[in-house]
Amino acid sequence: MLAAIGADSIDDLFEEIPADLINTNLDQVPPGLDEMELRRLVHQRARADGQYINFIGAGAYEHHIPAAVWQVATRGEFYSAYTPYQAEASQGTLQLLYEYQTMMASLTGMDVSNASLYDGASALAEAVLMAVRAQRKASRIVMPDTVHPAYRAVTQTIVGDQGIELISIEHDTDRGVIDSDAMASLDAEDVAALVIPQPNFFGNLEDIDALTNIAHEKGWLVIAVVNPISLAMLKPPGEWGDAGADIVIGEGQPLGIPLSSGGPYFGFMCCRQKLVRQMPGRLIGRTLDMDGKPGFTLTLQAREQHIRRSKATSNICTNQGLMVTAATIYMSLMGNSGLQTVANASHANTRILVDKLTAIDGVERVNDSTFFHECVIRINVPLDDAVRALEAQGIVAGLPLGKYYPAMQDCLLVCATELRTEQEMDDYALHLESIVSKRRLDPPSAQKM
Repeated sequence: MLAAIGADSIDDLFEEIPADLINTNLDQVPPGLDEMELRRLVHQRARADGQYINFIGAGAYEHHIPAAVWQVATRGEFYSAYTPYQAEASQGTLQLLYEYQTMMASLTGMDVSNASLYDGASALAEAVLMAVRAQRKASRIVMPDTVHPAYRAVTQTIVGDQGIELISIEHDTDRGVIDSDAMASLDAEDVAALVIPQPNFFGNLEDIDALTNIAHEKGWLVIAVVNPISLAMLKPPGEWGDAGADIVIGEGQPLGIPLSSGGPYFGFMCCRQKLVRQMPGRLIGRTLDMDGKPGFTLTLQAREQHIRRSKATSNICTNQGLMVTAATIYMSLMGNSGLQTVANASHANTRILVDKLTAIDGVERVNDSTFFHECVIRINVPLDDAVRALEAQGIVAGLPLGKYYPAMQDCLLVCATELRTEQEMDDYALHLESIVSKRRLDPPSAQKM
């Protein structure tokens, strides 16, 4: 092979890489294992993870996944499929992606869906870039702090060096939502878009109609960040305010993707027809062939560097094909009524959980805003100690918020999906009450948030 291309050695293929960037010290890479040894290692690590009753959400949610989802998704024709570059050779893959796009556009109430992105966080960054391109000279984005902290951090990493400024807006601490009055009075120039999460990171429901109208009155686009399961219960972004959101993104993991030690996930993105040329990712269309038979084809792939090189909309040159396959099968199996059942049950379980926990002396809700299936509670004990004590009882209590919001050191974000049983919630409350009764501090209402 080297002789055929006129190279003397493998090193010649990498001569453009500066010598000081080449790492020859790979001591942390373990020796190779055979199949039996690898299987043993994987089982050991799975056991080390343990089996916990999970009350944490924060962007990654444990839902029931029908057995048929992954039985179908792991068939050979799906399981080994990669992003289609010569797509027409695989009509099955294209049809699946077309059905996925149709479902996501319907779920969000938007005109167009792409065929997925890496994850929800990078999808938000792509939406920001898309809004700036569409608004041309505007290069600032209003980013409330009720947006997921990881999403904000990833977006800053991706767009920060591209001359795009994220304007951070603090939330109304009494209600745990964006202050629409403060947003209306915000005087900022060169703003391309407002990001609105629904539900927000605290699980609360934002005043999406008022915020959408405020943004549009100011000439801004609206980027919606949504939980797809919640859309079976809540107003779709396409109907927000008088004109609807302009771009919709989110994390697709709740749609049939298991919590597998941190991934993989996939991001979804939908938009208005007028913005379709700015949308990153592939679009699959349905057409007729020369014989009049229906078929599927790649209609648009504006982001790809193999098509447009430096003019590409984005240089992330893949999608999460297998995850989208599972999500498409999940949505097909569940249907409208199934998704509504999951959403309603998750909301109901979180209400039951919060009622049980706040019945404990020393535990209270941080605010009384309407929530979907997550809620913030304040616990009158050292929070890290309480979380560790509950973990020892096999319970993942929730997400401590102090790392992300310094004023919320005693606050815990809890979540309950349709999987949680009344007995599990009773066990959580019983153990938490025991912990709080032994370590109670000053009354929580006397502590400053």
